[in-house]
Amino acid sequence: MAGTAPAHTAPIPALTGQEPFFVVLNAGSGREDARAVQRTIAGVLGRAGRRHEIRVVLHPQELERTARRVVEQARRERGVVVAAGGDGTLNAVAQLVLGAGLPFGILPQGTFNYFGRAYGIPADAERAAHALLDAVVRPVQVGLLNGRAFLVNASVGLYPQLLEDREAYKQRFGRSRMVALWSGLATLLRPPRQLHLELDVEAGQTRTLRTPTLVVGNNLLQLERVGIEEAEALERSRLVAMTVRPVGTLALYGLLIRGAFSRLGEADNVSSFDFSCMRVRGPRASRPRRFKVAMDGEISWLPAPLEFKVAPHPLPLLVPRHADPADRA
Repeated sequence: MAGTAPAHTAPIPALTGQEPFFVVLNAGSGREDARAVQRTIAGVLGRAGRRHEIRVVLHPQELERTARRVVEQARRERGVVVAAGGDGTLNAVAQLVLGAGLPFGILPQGTFNYFGRAYGIPADAERAAHALLDAVVRPVQVGLLNGRAFLVNASVGLYPQLLEDREAYKQRFGRSRMVALWSGLATLLRPPRQLHLELDVEAGQTRTLRTPTLVVGNNLLQLERVGIEEAEALERSRLVAMTVRPVGTLALYGLLIRGAFSRLGEADNVSSFDFSCMRVRGPRASRPRRFKVAMDGEISWLPAPLEFKVAPHPLPLLVPRHADPADRA
């Protein structure tokens, strides 16, 4: 996983339309063949006469090292860093771009592509590559968890377990939204472990709760899709927390169905609120030293307490000049 985002930031120069593209392509992400995606990207950029380099990552442990080299090269040559892969890949590269003074482009290749869809970036590699050629820079809010960036969401409890199980199902049955749904149903058959958490929210506001999961969202599209009314708070430089009261298996299935129909926020046993900074601890008597967390679909362990906040500097994302509303669906 990539390290902490830089504390400094540099101004983003105006695009000239001649910047070289330096692409990090994760061969393990997405449903398309990596070689075909590479040929597609190279063809589009080559026909447009734009200089480009594509570095293919074959193994997950190579991702951070490759991304660091690409960022350094882009800085030296005043280029654009582009990440091609799922939300986890986009996160890993964005960690290094944040604060580096470089434009950031994406070629979404994941299952849900919430980050790319939120900004009208096509999931089709050819159309997304074309969009890079006539893109504009949009400053995009980034969340931080213990100083590490997340683009879509970060969570503890049941949600990381759902993601672990989903990845196991993908390895067996392939990447698709239907496989992801079935893996979620299977996970909810097991009684979830309940977390005892203390939340310090804003100035002096403390909440104590027992919940199977805490999810912090930073993606307007995802929050809208599940029906969380605080979603618009993201436009005011805030994050949105969602928790669930302790419930049984049938109730969890009901919440999953509500989310599918954009009605999760209406459920009596779901609580949501917005904030700019929040610290999360376990109970004083048995306070854990670390938490298993998920950030943009990637699992890791972070030391307690957990601190969620909005990054002080936005991510300079390349977005289509004329986005097709269908790419947000």
